[in-house]
Order: sequence, then structure tokens, then C-alpha cells
Amino acid sequence: MASTGLLVVSNIKQLGKSLRSIEKYVSSLYIHLNVAGSTSNSSPAPPVWGRLISQLYANSSSYVGNQIDLRVLVSPLRPGVDGPLKLRKPVDMIFSDAHHPELCEKLRAALNISQPTIFLEDSSCTDLGSQEDNSPSNKMYPSVVLGGTFDRIHLGHKIFLTQAVLRTCQRLVVGVTTAAMTKSKTLPDLILPVEERIAQLREFLTDIDSTLQYEIVPIDDPFGPTQHDPDMDMIVVSAETLRGGQKVNEIRSAKQLRELDIFAIDIVESNVHDGIHETKVSSSNTRIDLLGSRWRKPEPRPHLPARPYIIGLTGGIASGKSKMAERLSNMGAHVIDCDKVAHDVYEPGQVCYERIVKHFGKAILSANGRIDRAQLGPLVFGNPLELEALNGIVWPQLIEEVNRRLDALRAGTVVPKVVVLEAAVLLRAGWENNCHEVWSMIVPPEEAVKRVMERNSLSEEEARKRLSSQVPNHEIVAKSHVIFSSQWDYDFTQKQADRAWKMLNSELDLVLPHSSSL
Repeated sequence: MASTGLLVVSNIKQLGKSLRSIEKYVSSLYIHLNVAGSTSNSSPAPPVWGRLISQLYANSSSYVGNQIDLRVLVSPLRPGVDGPLKLRKPVDMIFSDAHHPELCEKLRAALNISQPTIFLEDSSCTDLGSQEDNSPSNKMYPSVVLGGTFDRIHLGHKIFLTQAVLRTCQRLVVGVTTAAMTKSKTLPDLILPVEERIAQLREFLTDIDSTLQYEIVPIDDPFGPTQHDPDMDMIVVSAETLRGGQKVNEIRSAKQLRELDIFAIDIVESNVHDGIHETKVSSSNTRIDLLGSRWRKPEPRPHLPARPYIIGLTGGIASGKSKMAERLSNMGAHVIDCDKVAHDVYEPGQVCYERIVKHFGKAILSANGRIDRAQLGPLVFGNPLELEALNGIVWPQLIEEVNRRLDALRAGTVVPKVVVLEAAVLLRAGWENNCHEVWSMIVPPEEAVKRVMERNSLSEEEARKRLSSQVPNHEIVAKSHVIFSSQWDYDFTQKQADRAWKMLNSELDLVLPHSSSL
């Protein structure tokens, strides 16, 4: 299977048929619009193809979904640009929806493709000329600016960025929001680092048009370089951020800078309407779709036996990890609840019990001589030194008991396929190396505060004090291989669990082909 192809499009009405014909051959596809000879205007300006390209991107998702990384080339649309294409990926195969051998042979030679062109149709007709948009707004400018989060480039981004490229003669400035501006986004801890987002943007932009000068900069406020750059001419916005574009001009006017022309593009509607995803195509939806999937490939754990496969399940207080453990148990996992194991090692006669009482005194004991966690809790929550002392006593004894139970399972007649080690302290205690991989639960901090207040009948101050001792979400995400979030309804969290369990069993069946599903 060729990994990257180039489709010469002469008939936009045949796009669906063309894409379905070639989707099994490629994972990436460049679109070369055959506009030469399709128009009465010998050299139309690139913006006249803006509406066509937006429709092409939007329609492609209904034909092949997100299975193909599709990119419409802009540089061939520029009058006078006749040099070789500078593509980021080597092209393995050329397809054409019409019989234009001269153009295809020229592309084959320029891209050094050995295989002959695959012509999907014998006709040489083209309908692109009828797709020109000659509206007055299709002007071009020396310097264009736009901004956004641009987390994992999707269909909406491609349309947004391409419209800006089409309208730029020389210089395109892109502001990319930093973490300081993304805290209110859905699942902000899953947003890629700004450096990675900038690199992906540069790769995409230079791929579709290498003739422009790109300045891609991080921004910590909504206005970025538009507040002080005198050489900008136009700003591209979406319909929902039009007011932001107007505000830019208010700021520039106050600073005696030339106001920018504003070009607004429509929002691309999402075809998912479940009350959880946004109604538009967005990075938030992309992040939501990552829940319950393989976030990061597990590192090799040669020191651990292959069976049982150990999943460390963790998450902050009130994140829903115990309920997730219950879900995984119902699907066949053997669950070791470290909180319950801790209760056992707290019992009188245990090494842990003696050391805790020695350190904190007998005032933490109940009338029956057992440790009263309600008495112990206030001594450690909000007191880092005492919490560290308690952890230093409990964690070594706890993991020792967990390992003893794992050894007992391995020695049994039927060894479980999967063991879930549910532990709030998993990462802080450094136990991830005792697991084949880490699955985690996250919820927004404010949601966690609300849940703790309701569940534990605590004040907001007390709840925040409890949460202050937790591993923050971004650190949990950094060490996780699968991520869940219970911030939506029960059924959606169950779907995440089902997805992860199915994925895990498919992977384990490749390395443990004769094992049962238990």
C-alpha cells in the first residue's frame, strides 16, 4: 500500500467517487487542482478558489472521514509559480480523475515517481471553471495574520489556514496560544505543548505553499503581535471570533496603527450531536475522542511477568477512579484496591500500625484501638511534612503487601489476564514501574472541589486543602497511557471504559494468543 498519493482533481463533482476509489491505497493525499485551462481568466487570483477548497475539505469528511490526511496544494494556484513542488512527504503514486496525461507526466517527473499515473476516468472534461468565486472580498494582501490554539490540526483548521494562505502575497503571521490562554478549554491538560503545535503548523503551511514567509509565534493574550506590528494588512477570523477581530482594530486605532481588513469564514459544523461534543468541528472534540484510546505507547517492562498484565489505575480525589475500577472488574479484570489494602496494613499488629501510632501518638486511635482516619486526616492534609512522614511509613508496607498478593495470583492455578492496581498514590509513590502501563482518571479541578464538598460535607477551603496534596492533572497525563474523564454522564464514561478494554484485549491477544478473556 502506498502511504502518500497525489490526486489531480479536474472534476469536483467526482470527488466522492475518486476518494472512495483510492482510500485503500493511501493514508495521506495531496490534492492538485487542475485549474489550468479550466477558466476563461488566464491567471485568476488564488482566492477565487477559496470557496471550492472549503467545500472540498468539508465534503471529503463525509466520503472518507478522518482516515486520510488530505491537503489541498495552494502554490500551484499562484500565477507565475511554475517551479517544482516542495512537498514534505514523498509521493508514491499519482491519481487523476480525468485524462490529462501531460500534466500528470510533468508531476511524475518533478516528484520522481516511478509508477505510472492511475487514471480514474477516460474523459478529459473539467468543471472547475464553474467553481470560481469572483466576489469583491477575494483580495490579496502582502501581510495577513490569524490566531488560535491549533491543537492537532483538523478539518476546520485546514480550511481556516488555507483561506489565509490564499489571501497572502508575501507574509503570513500565525499566533498560537500558550498554556496561559488554554486553561478554560475542554480537557486542557490534553492540549499539545505550544512548541509541538507550532511545529505542526509550520509543517502543514510549508507543505501546502512553500512560497510564503511564515512567522508562527506563541501568544499569551488574545491580540498578540496585532497590537504593535504596523505592517499587517488583513486578519482572518472565524464567524464566532469576529468580535475579536473588531477589537483588534479598536486597539490598533487607539495606537495610531492602520486598521486591518477582516475576513471571516464560517464555522464547520460537526456531524456528531450527542450533547457532549461541540456542534462545530473543533480540537475539543478531537481531545474528547482521545479518551479511552491509546494516549501513549507503554514502555517495555522486562522485569515484570507478562501475565497478569498489570494496569495501574490512578487519578485525583473524586475523579471517579473507584467507579472505573468497578467497570473494569465487571469486564473481567482482577482489581486490587490499594485503599482497602491500606486498611489491612493499618490494623493492630501490623508493622505499619505500630510506626504510625509511634509517630502521631495514641490520640489518633478510636475506642477499639484501631487507627481512626478521621482523626489522622486533619493532621496530614495541608501539612506537607506530616504527610510526607505518613507516606514514608505506609507506602513501603503497602507496596510490599500488594506484591505479596500479586505473587499469590501468579502462583494460582488460573492466573488472571489483567490485574488493575487501583491506587491514588500510584505516581507519587513511584509505583508506575510495578505496572505494565498506567490508566488515569481526570476531572477539572473545580469539578473535583465541588464533588469533594458534596461527598465529604466539607467547606470549599477544606476541599481545596485536600486537593492541594494531589498530583495535578498535567502530571498525571504526562505519565499515562490511557486517559479517562468522568466530567460527563455515566454512559459516556462507560463508553470510554469499553473502548479501552476492547483495545487492551486486542493488543494482549497478539502476545498472549491462547489466554482467555479473564
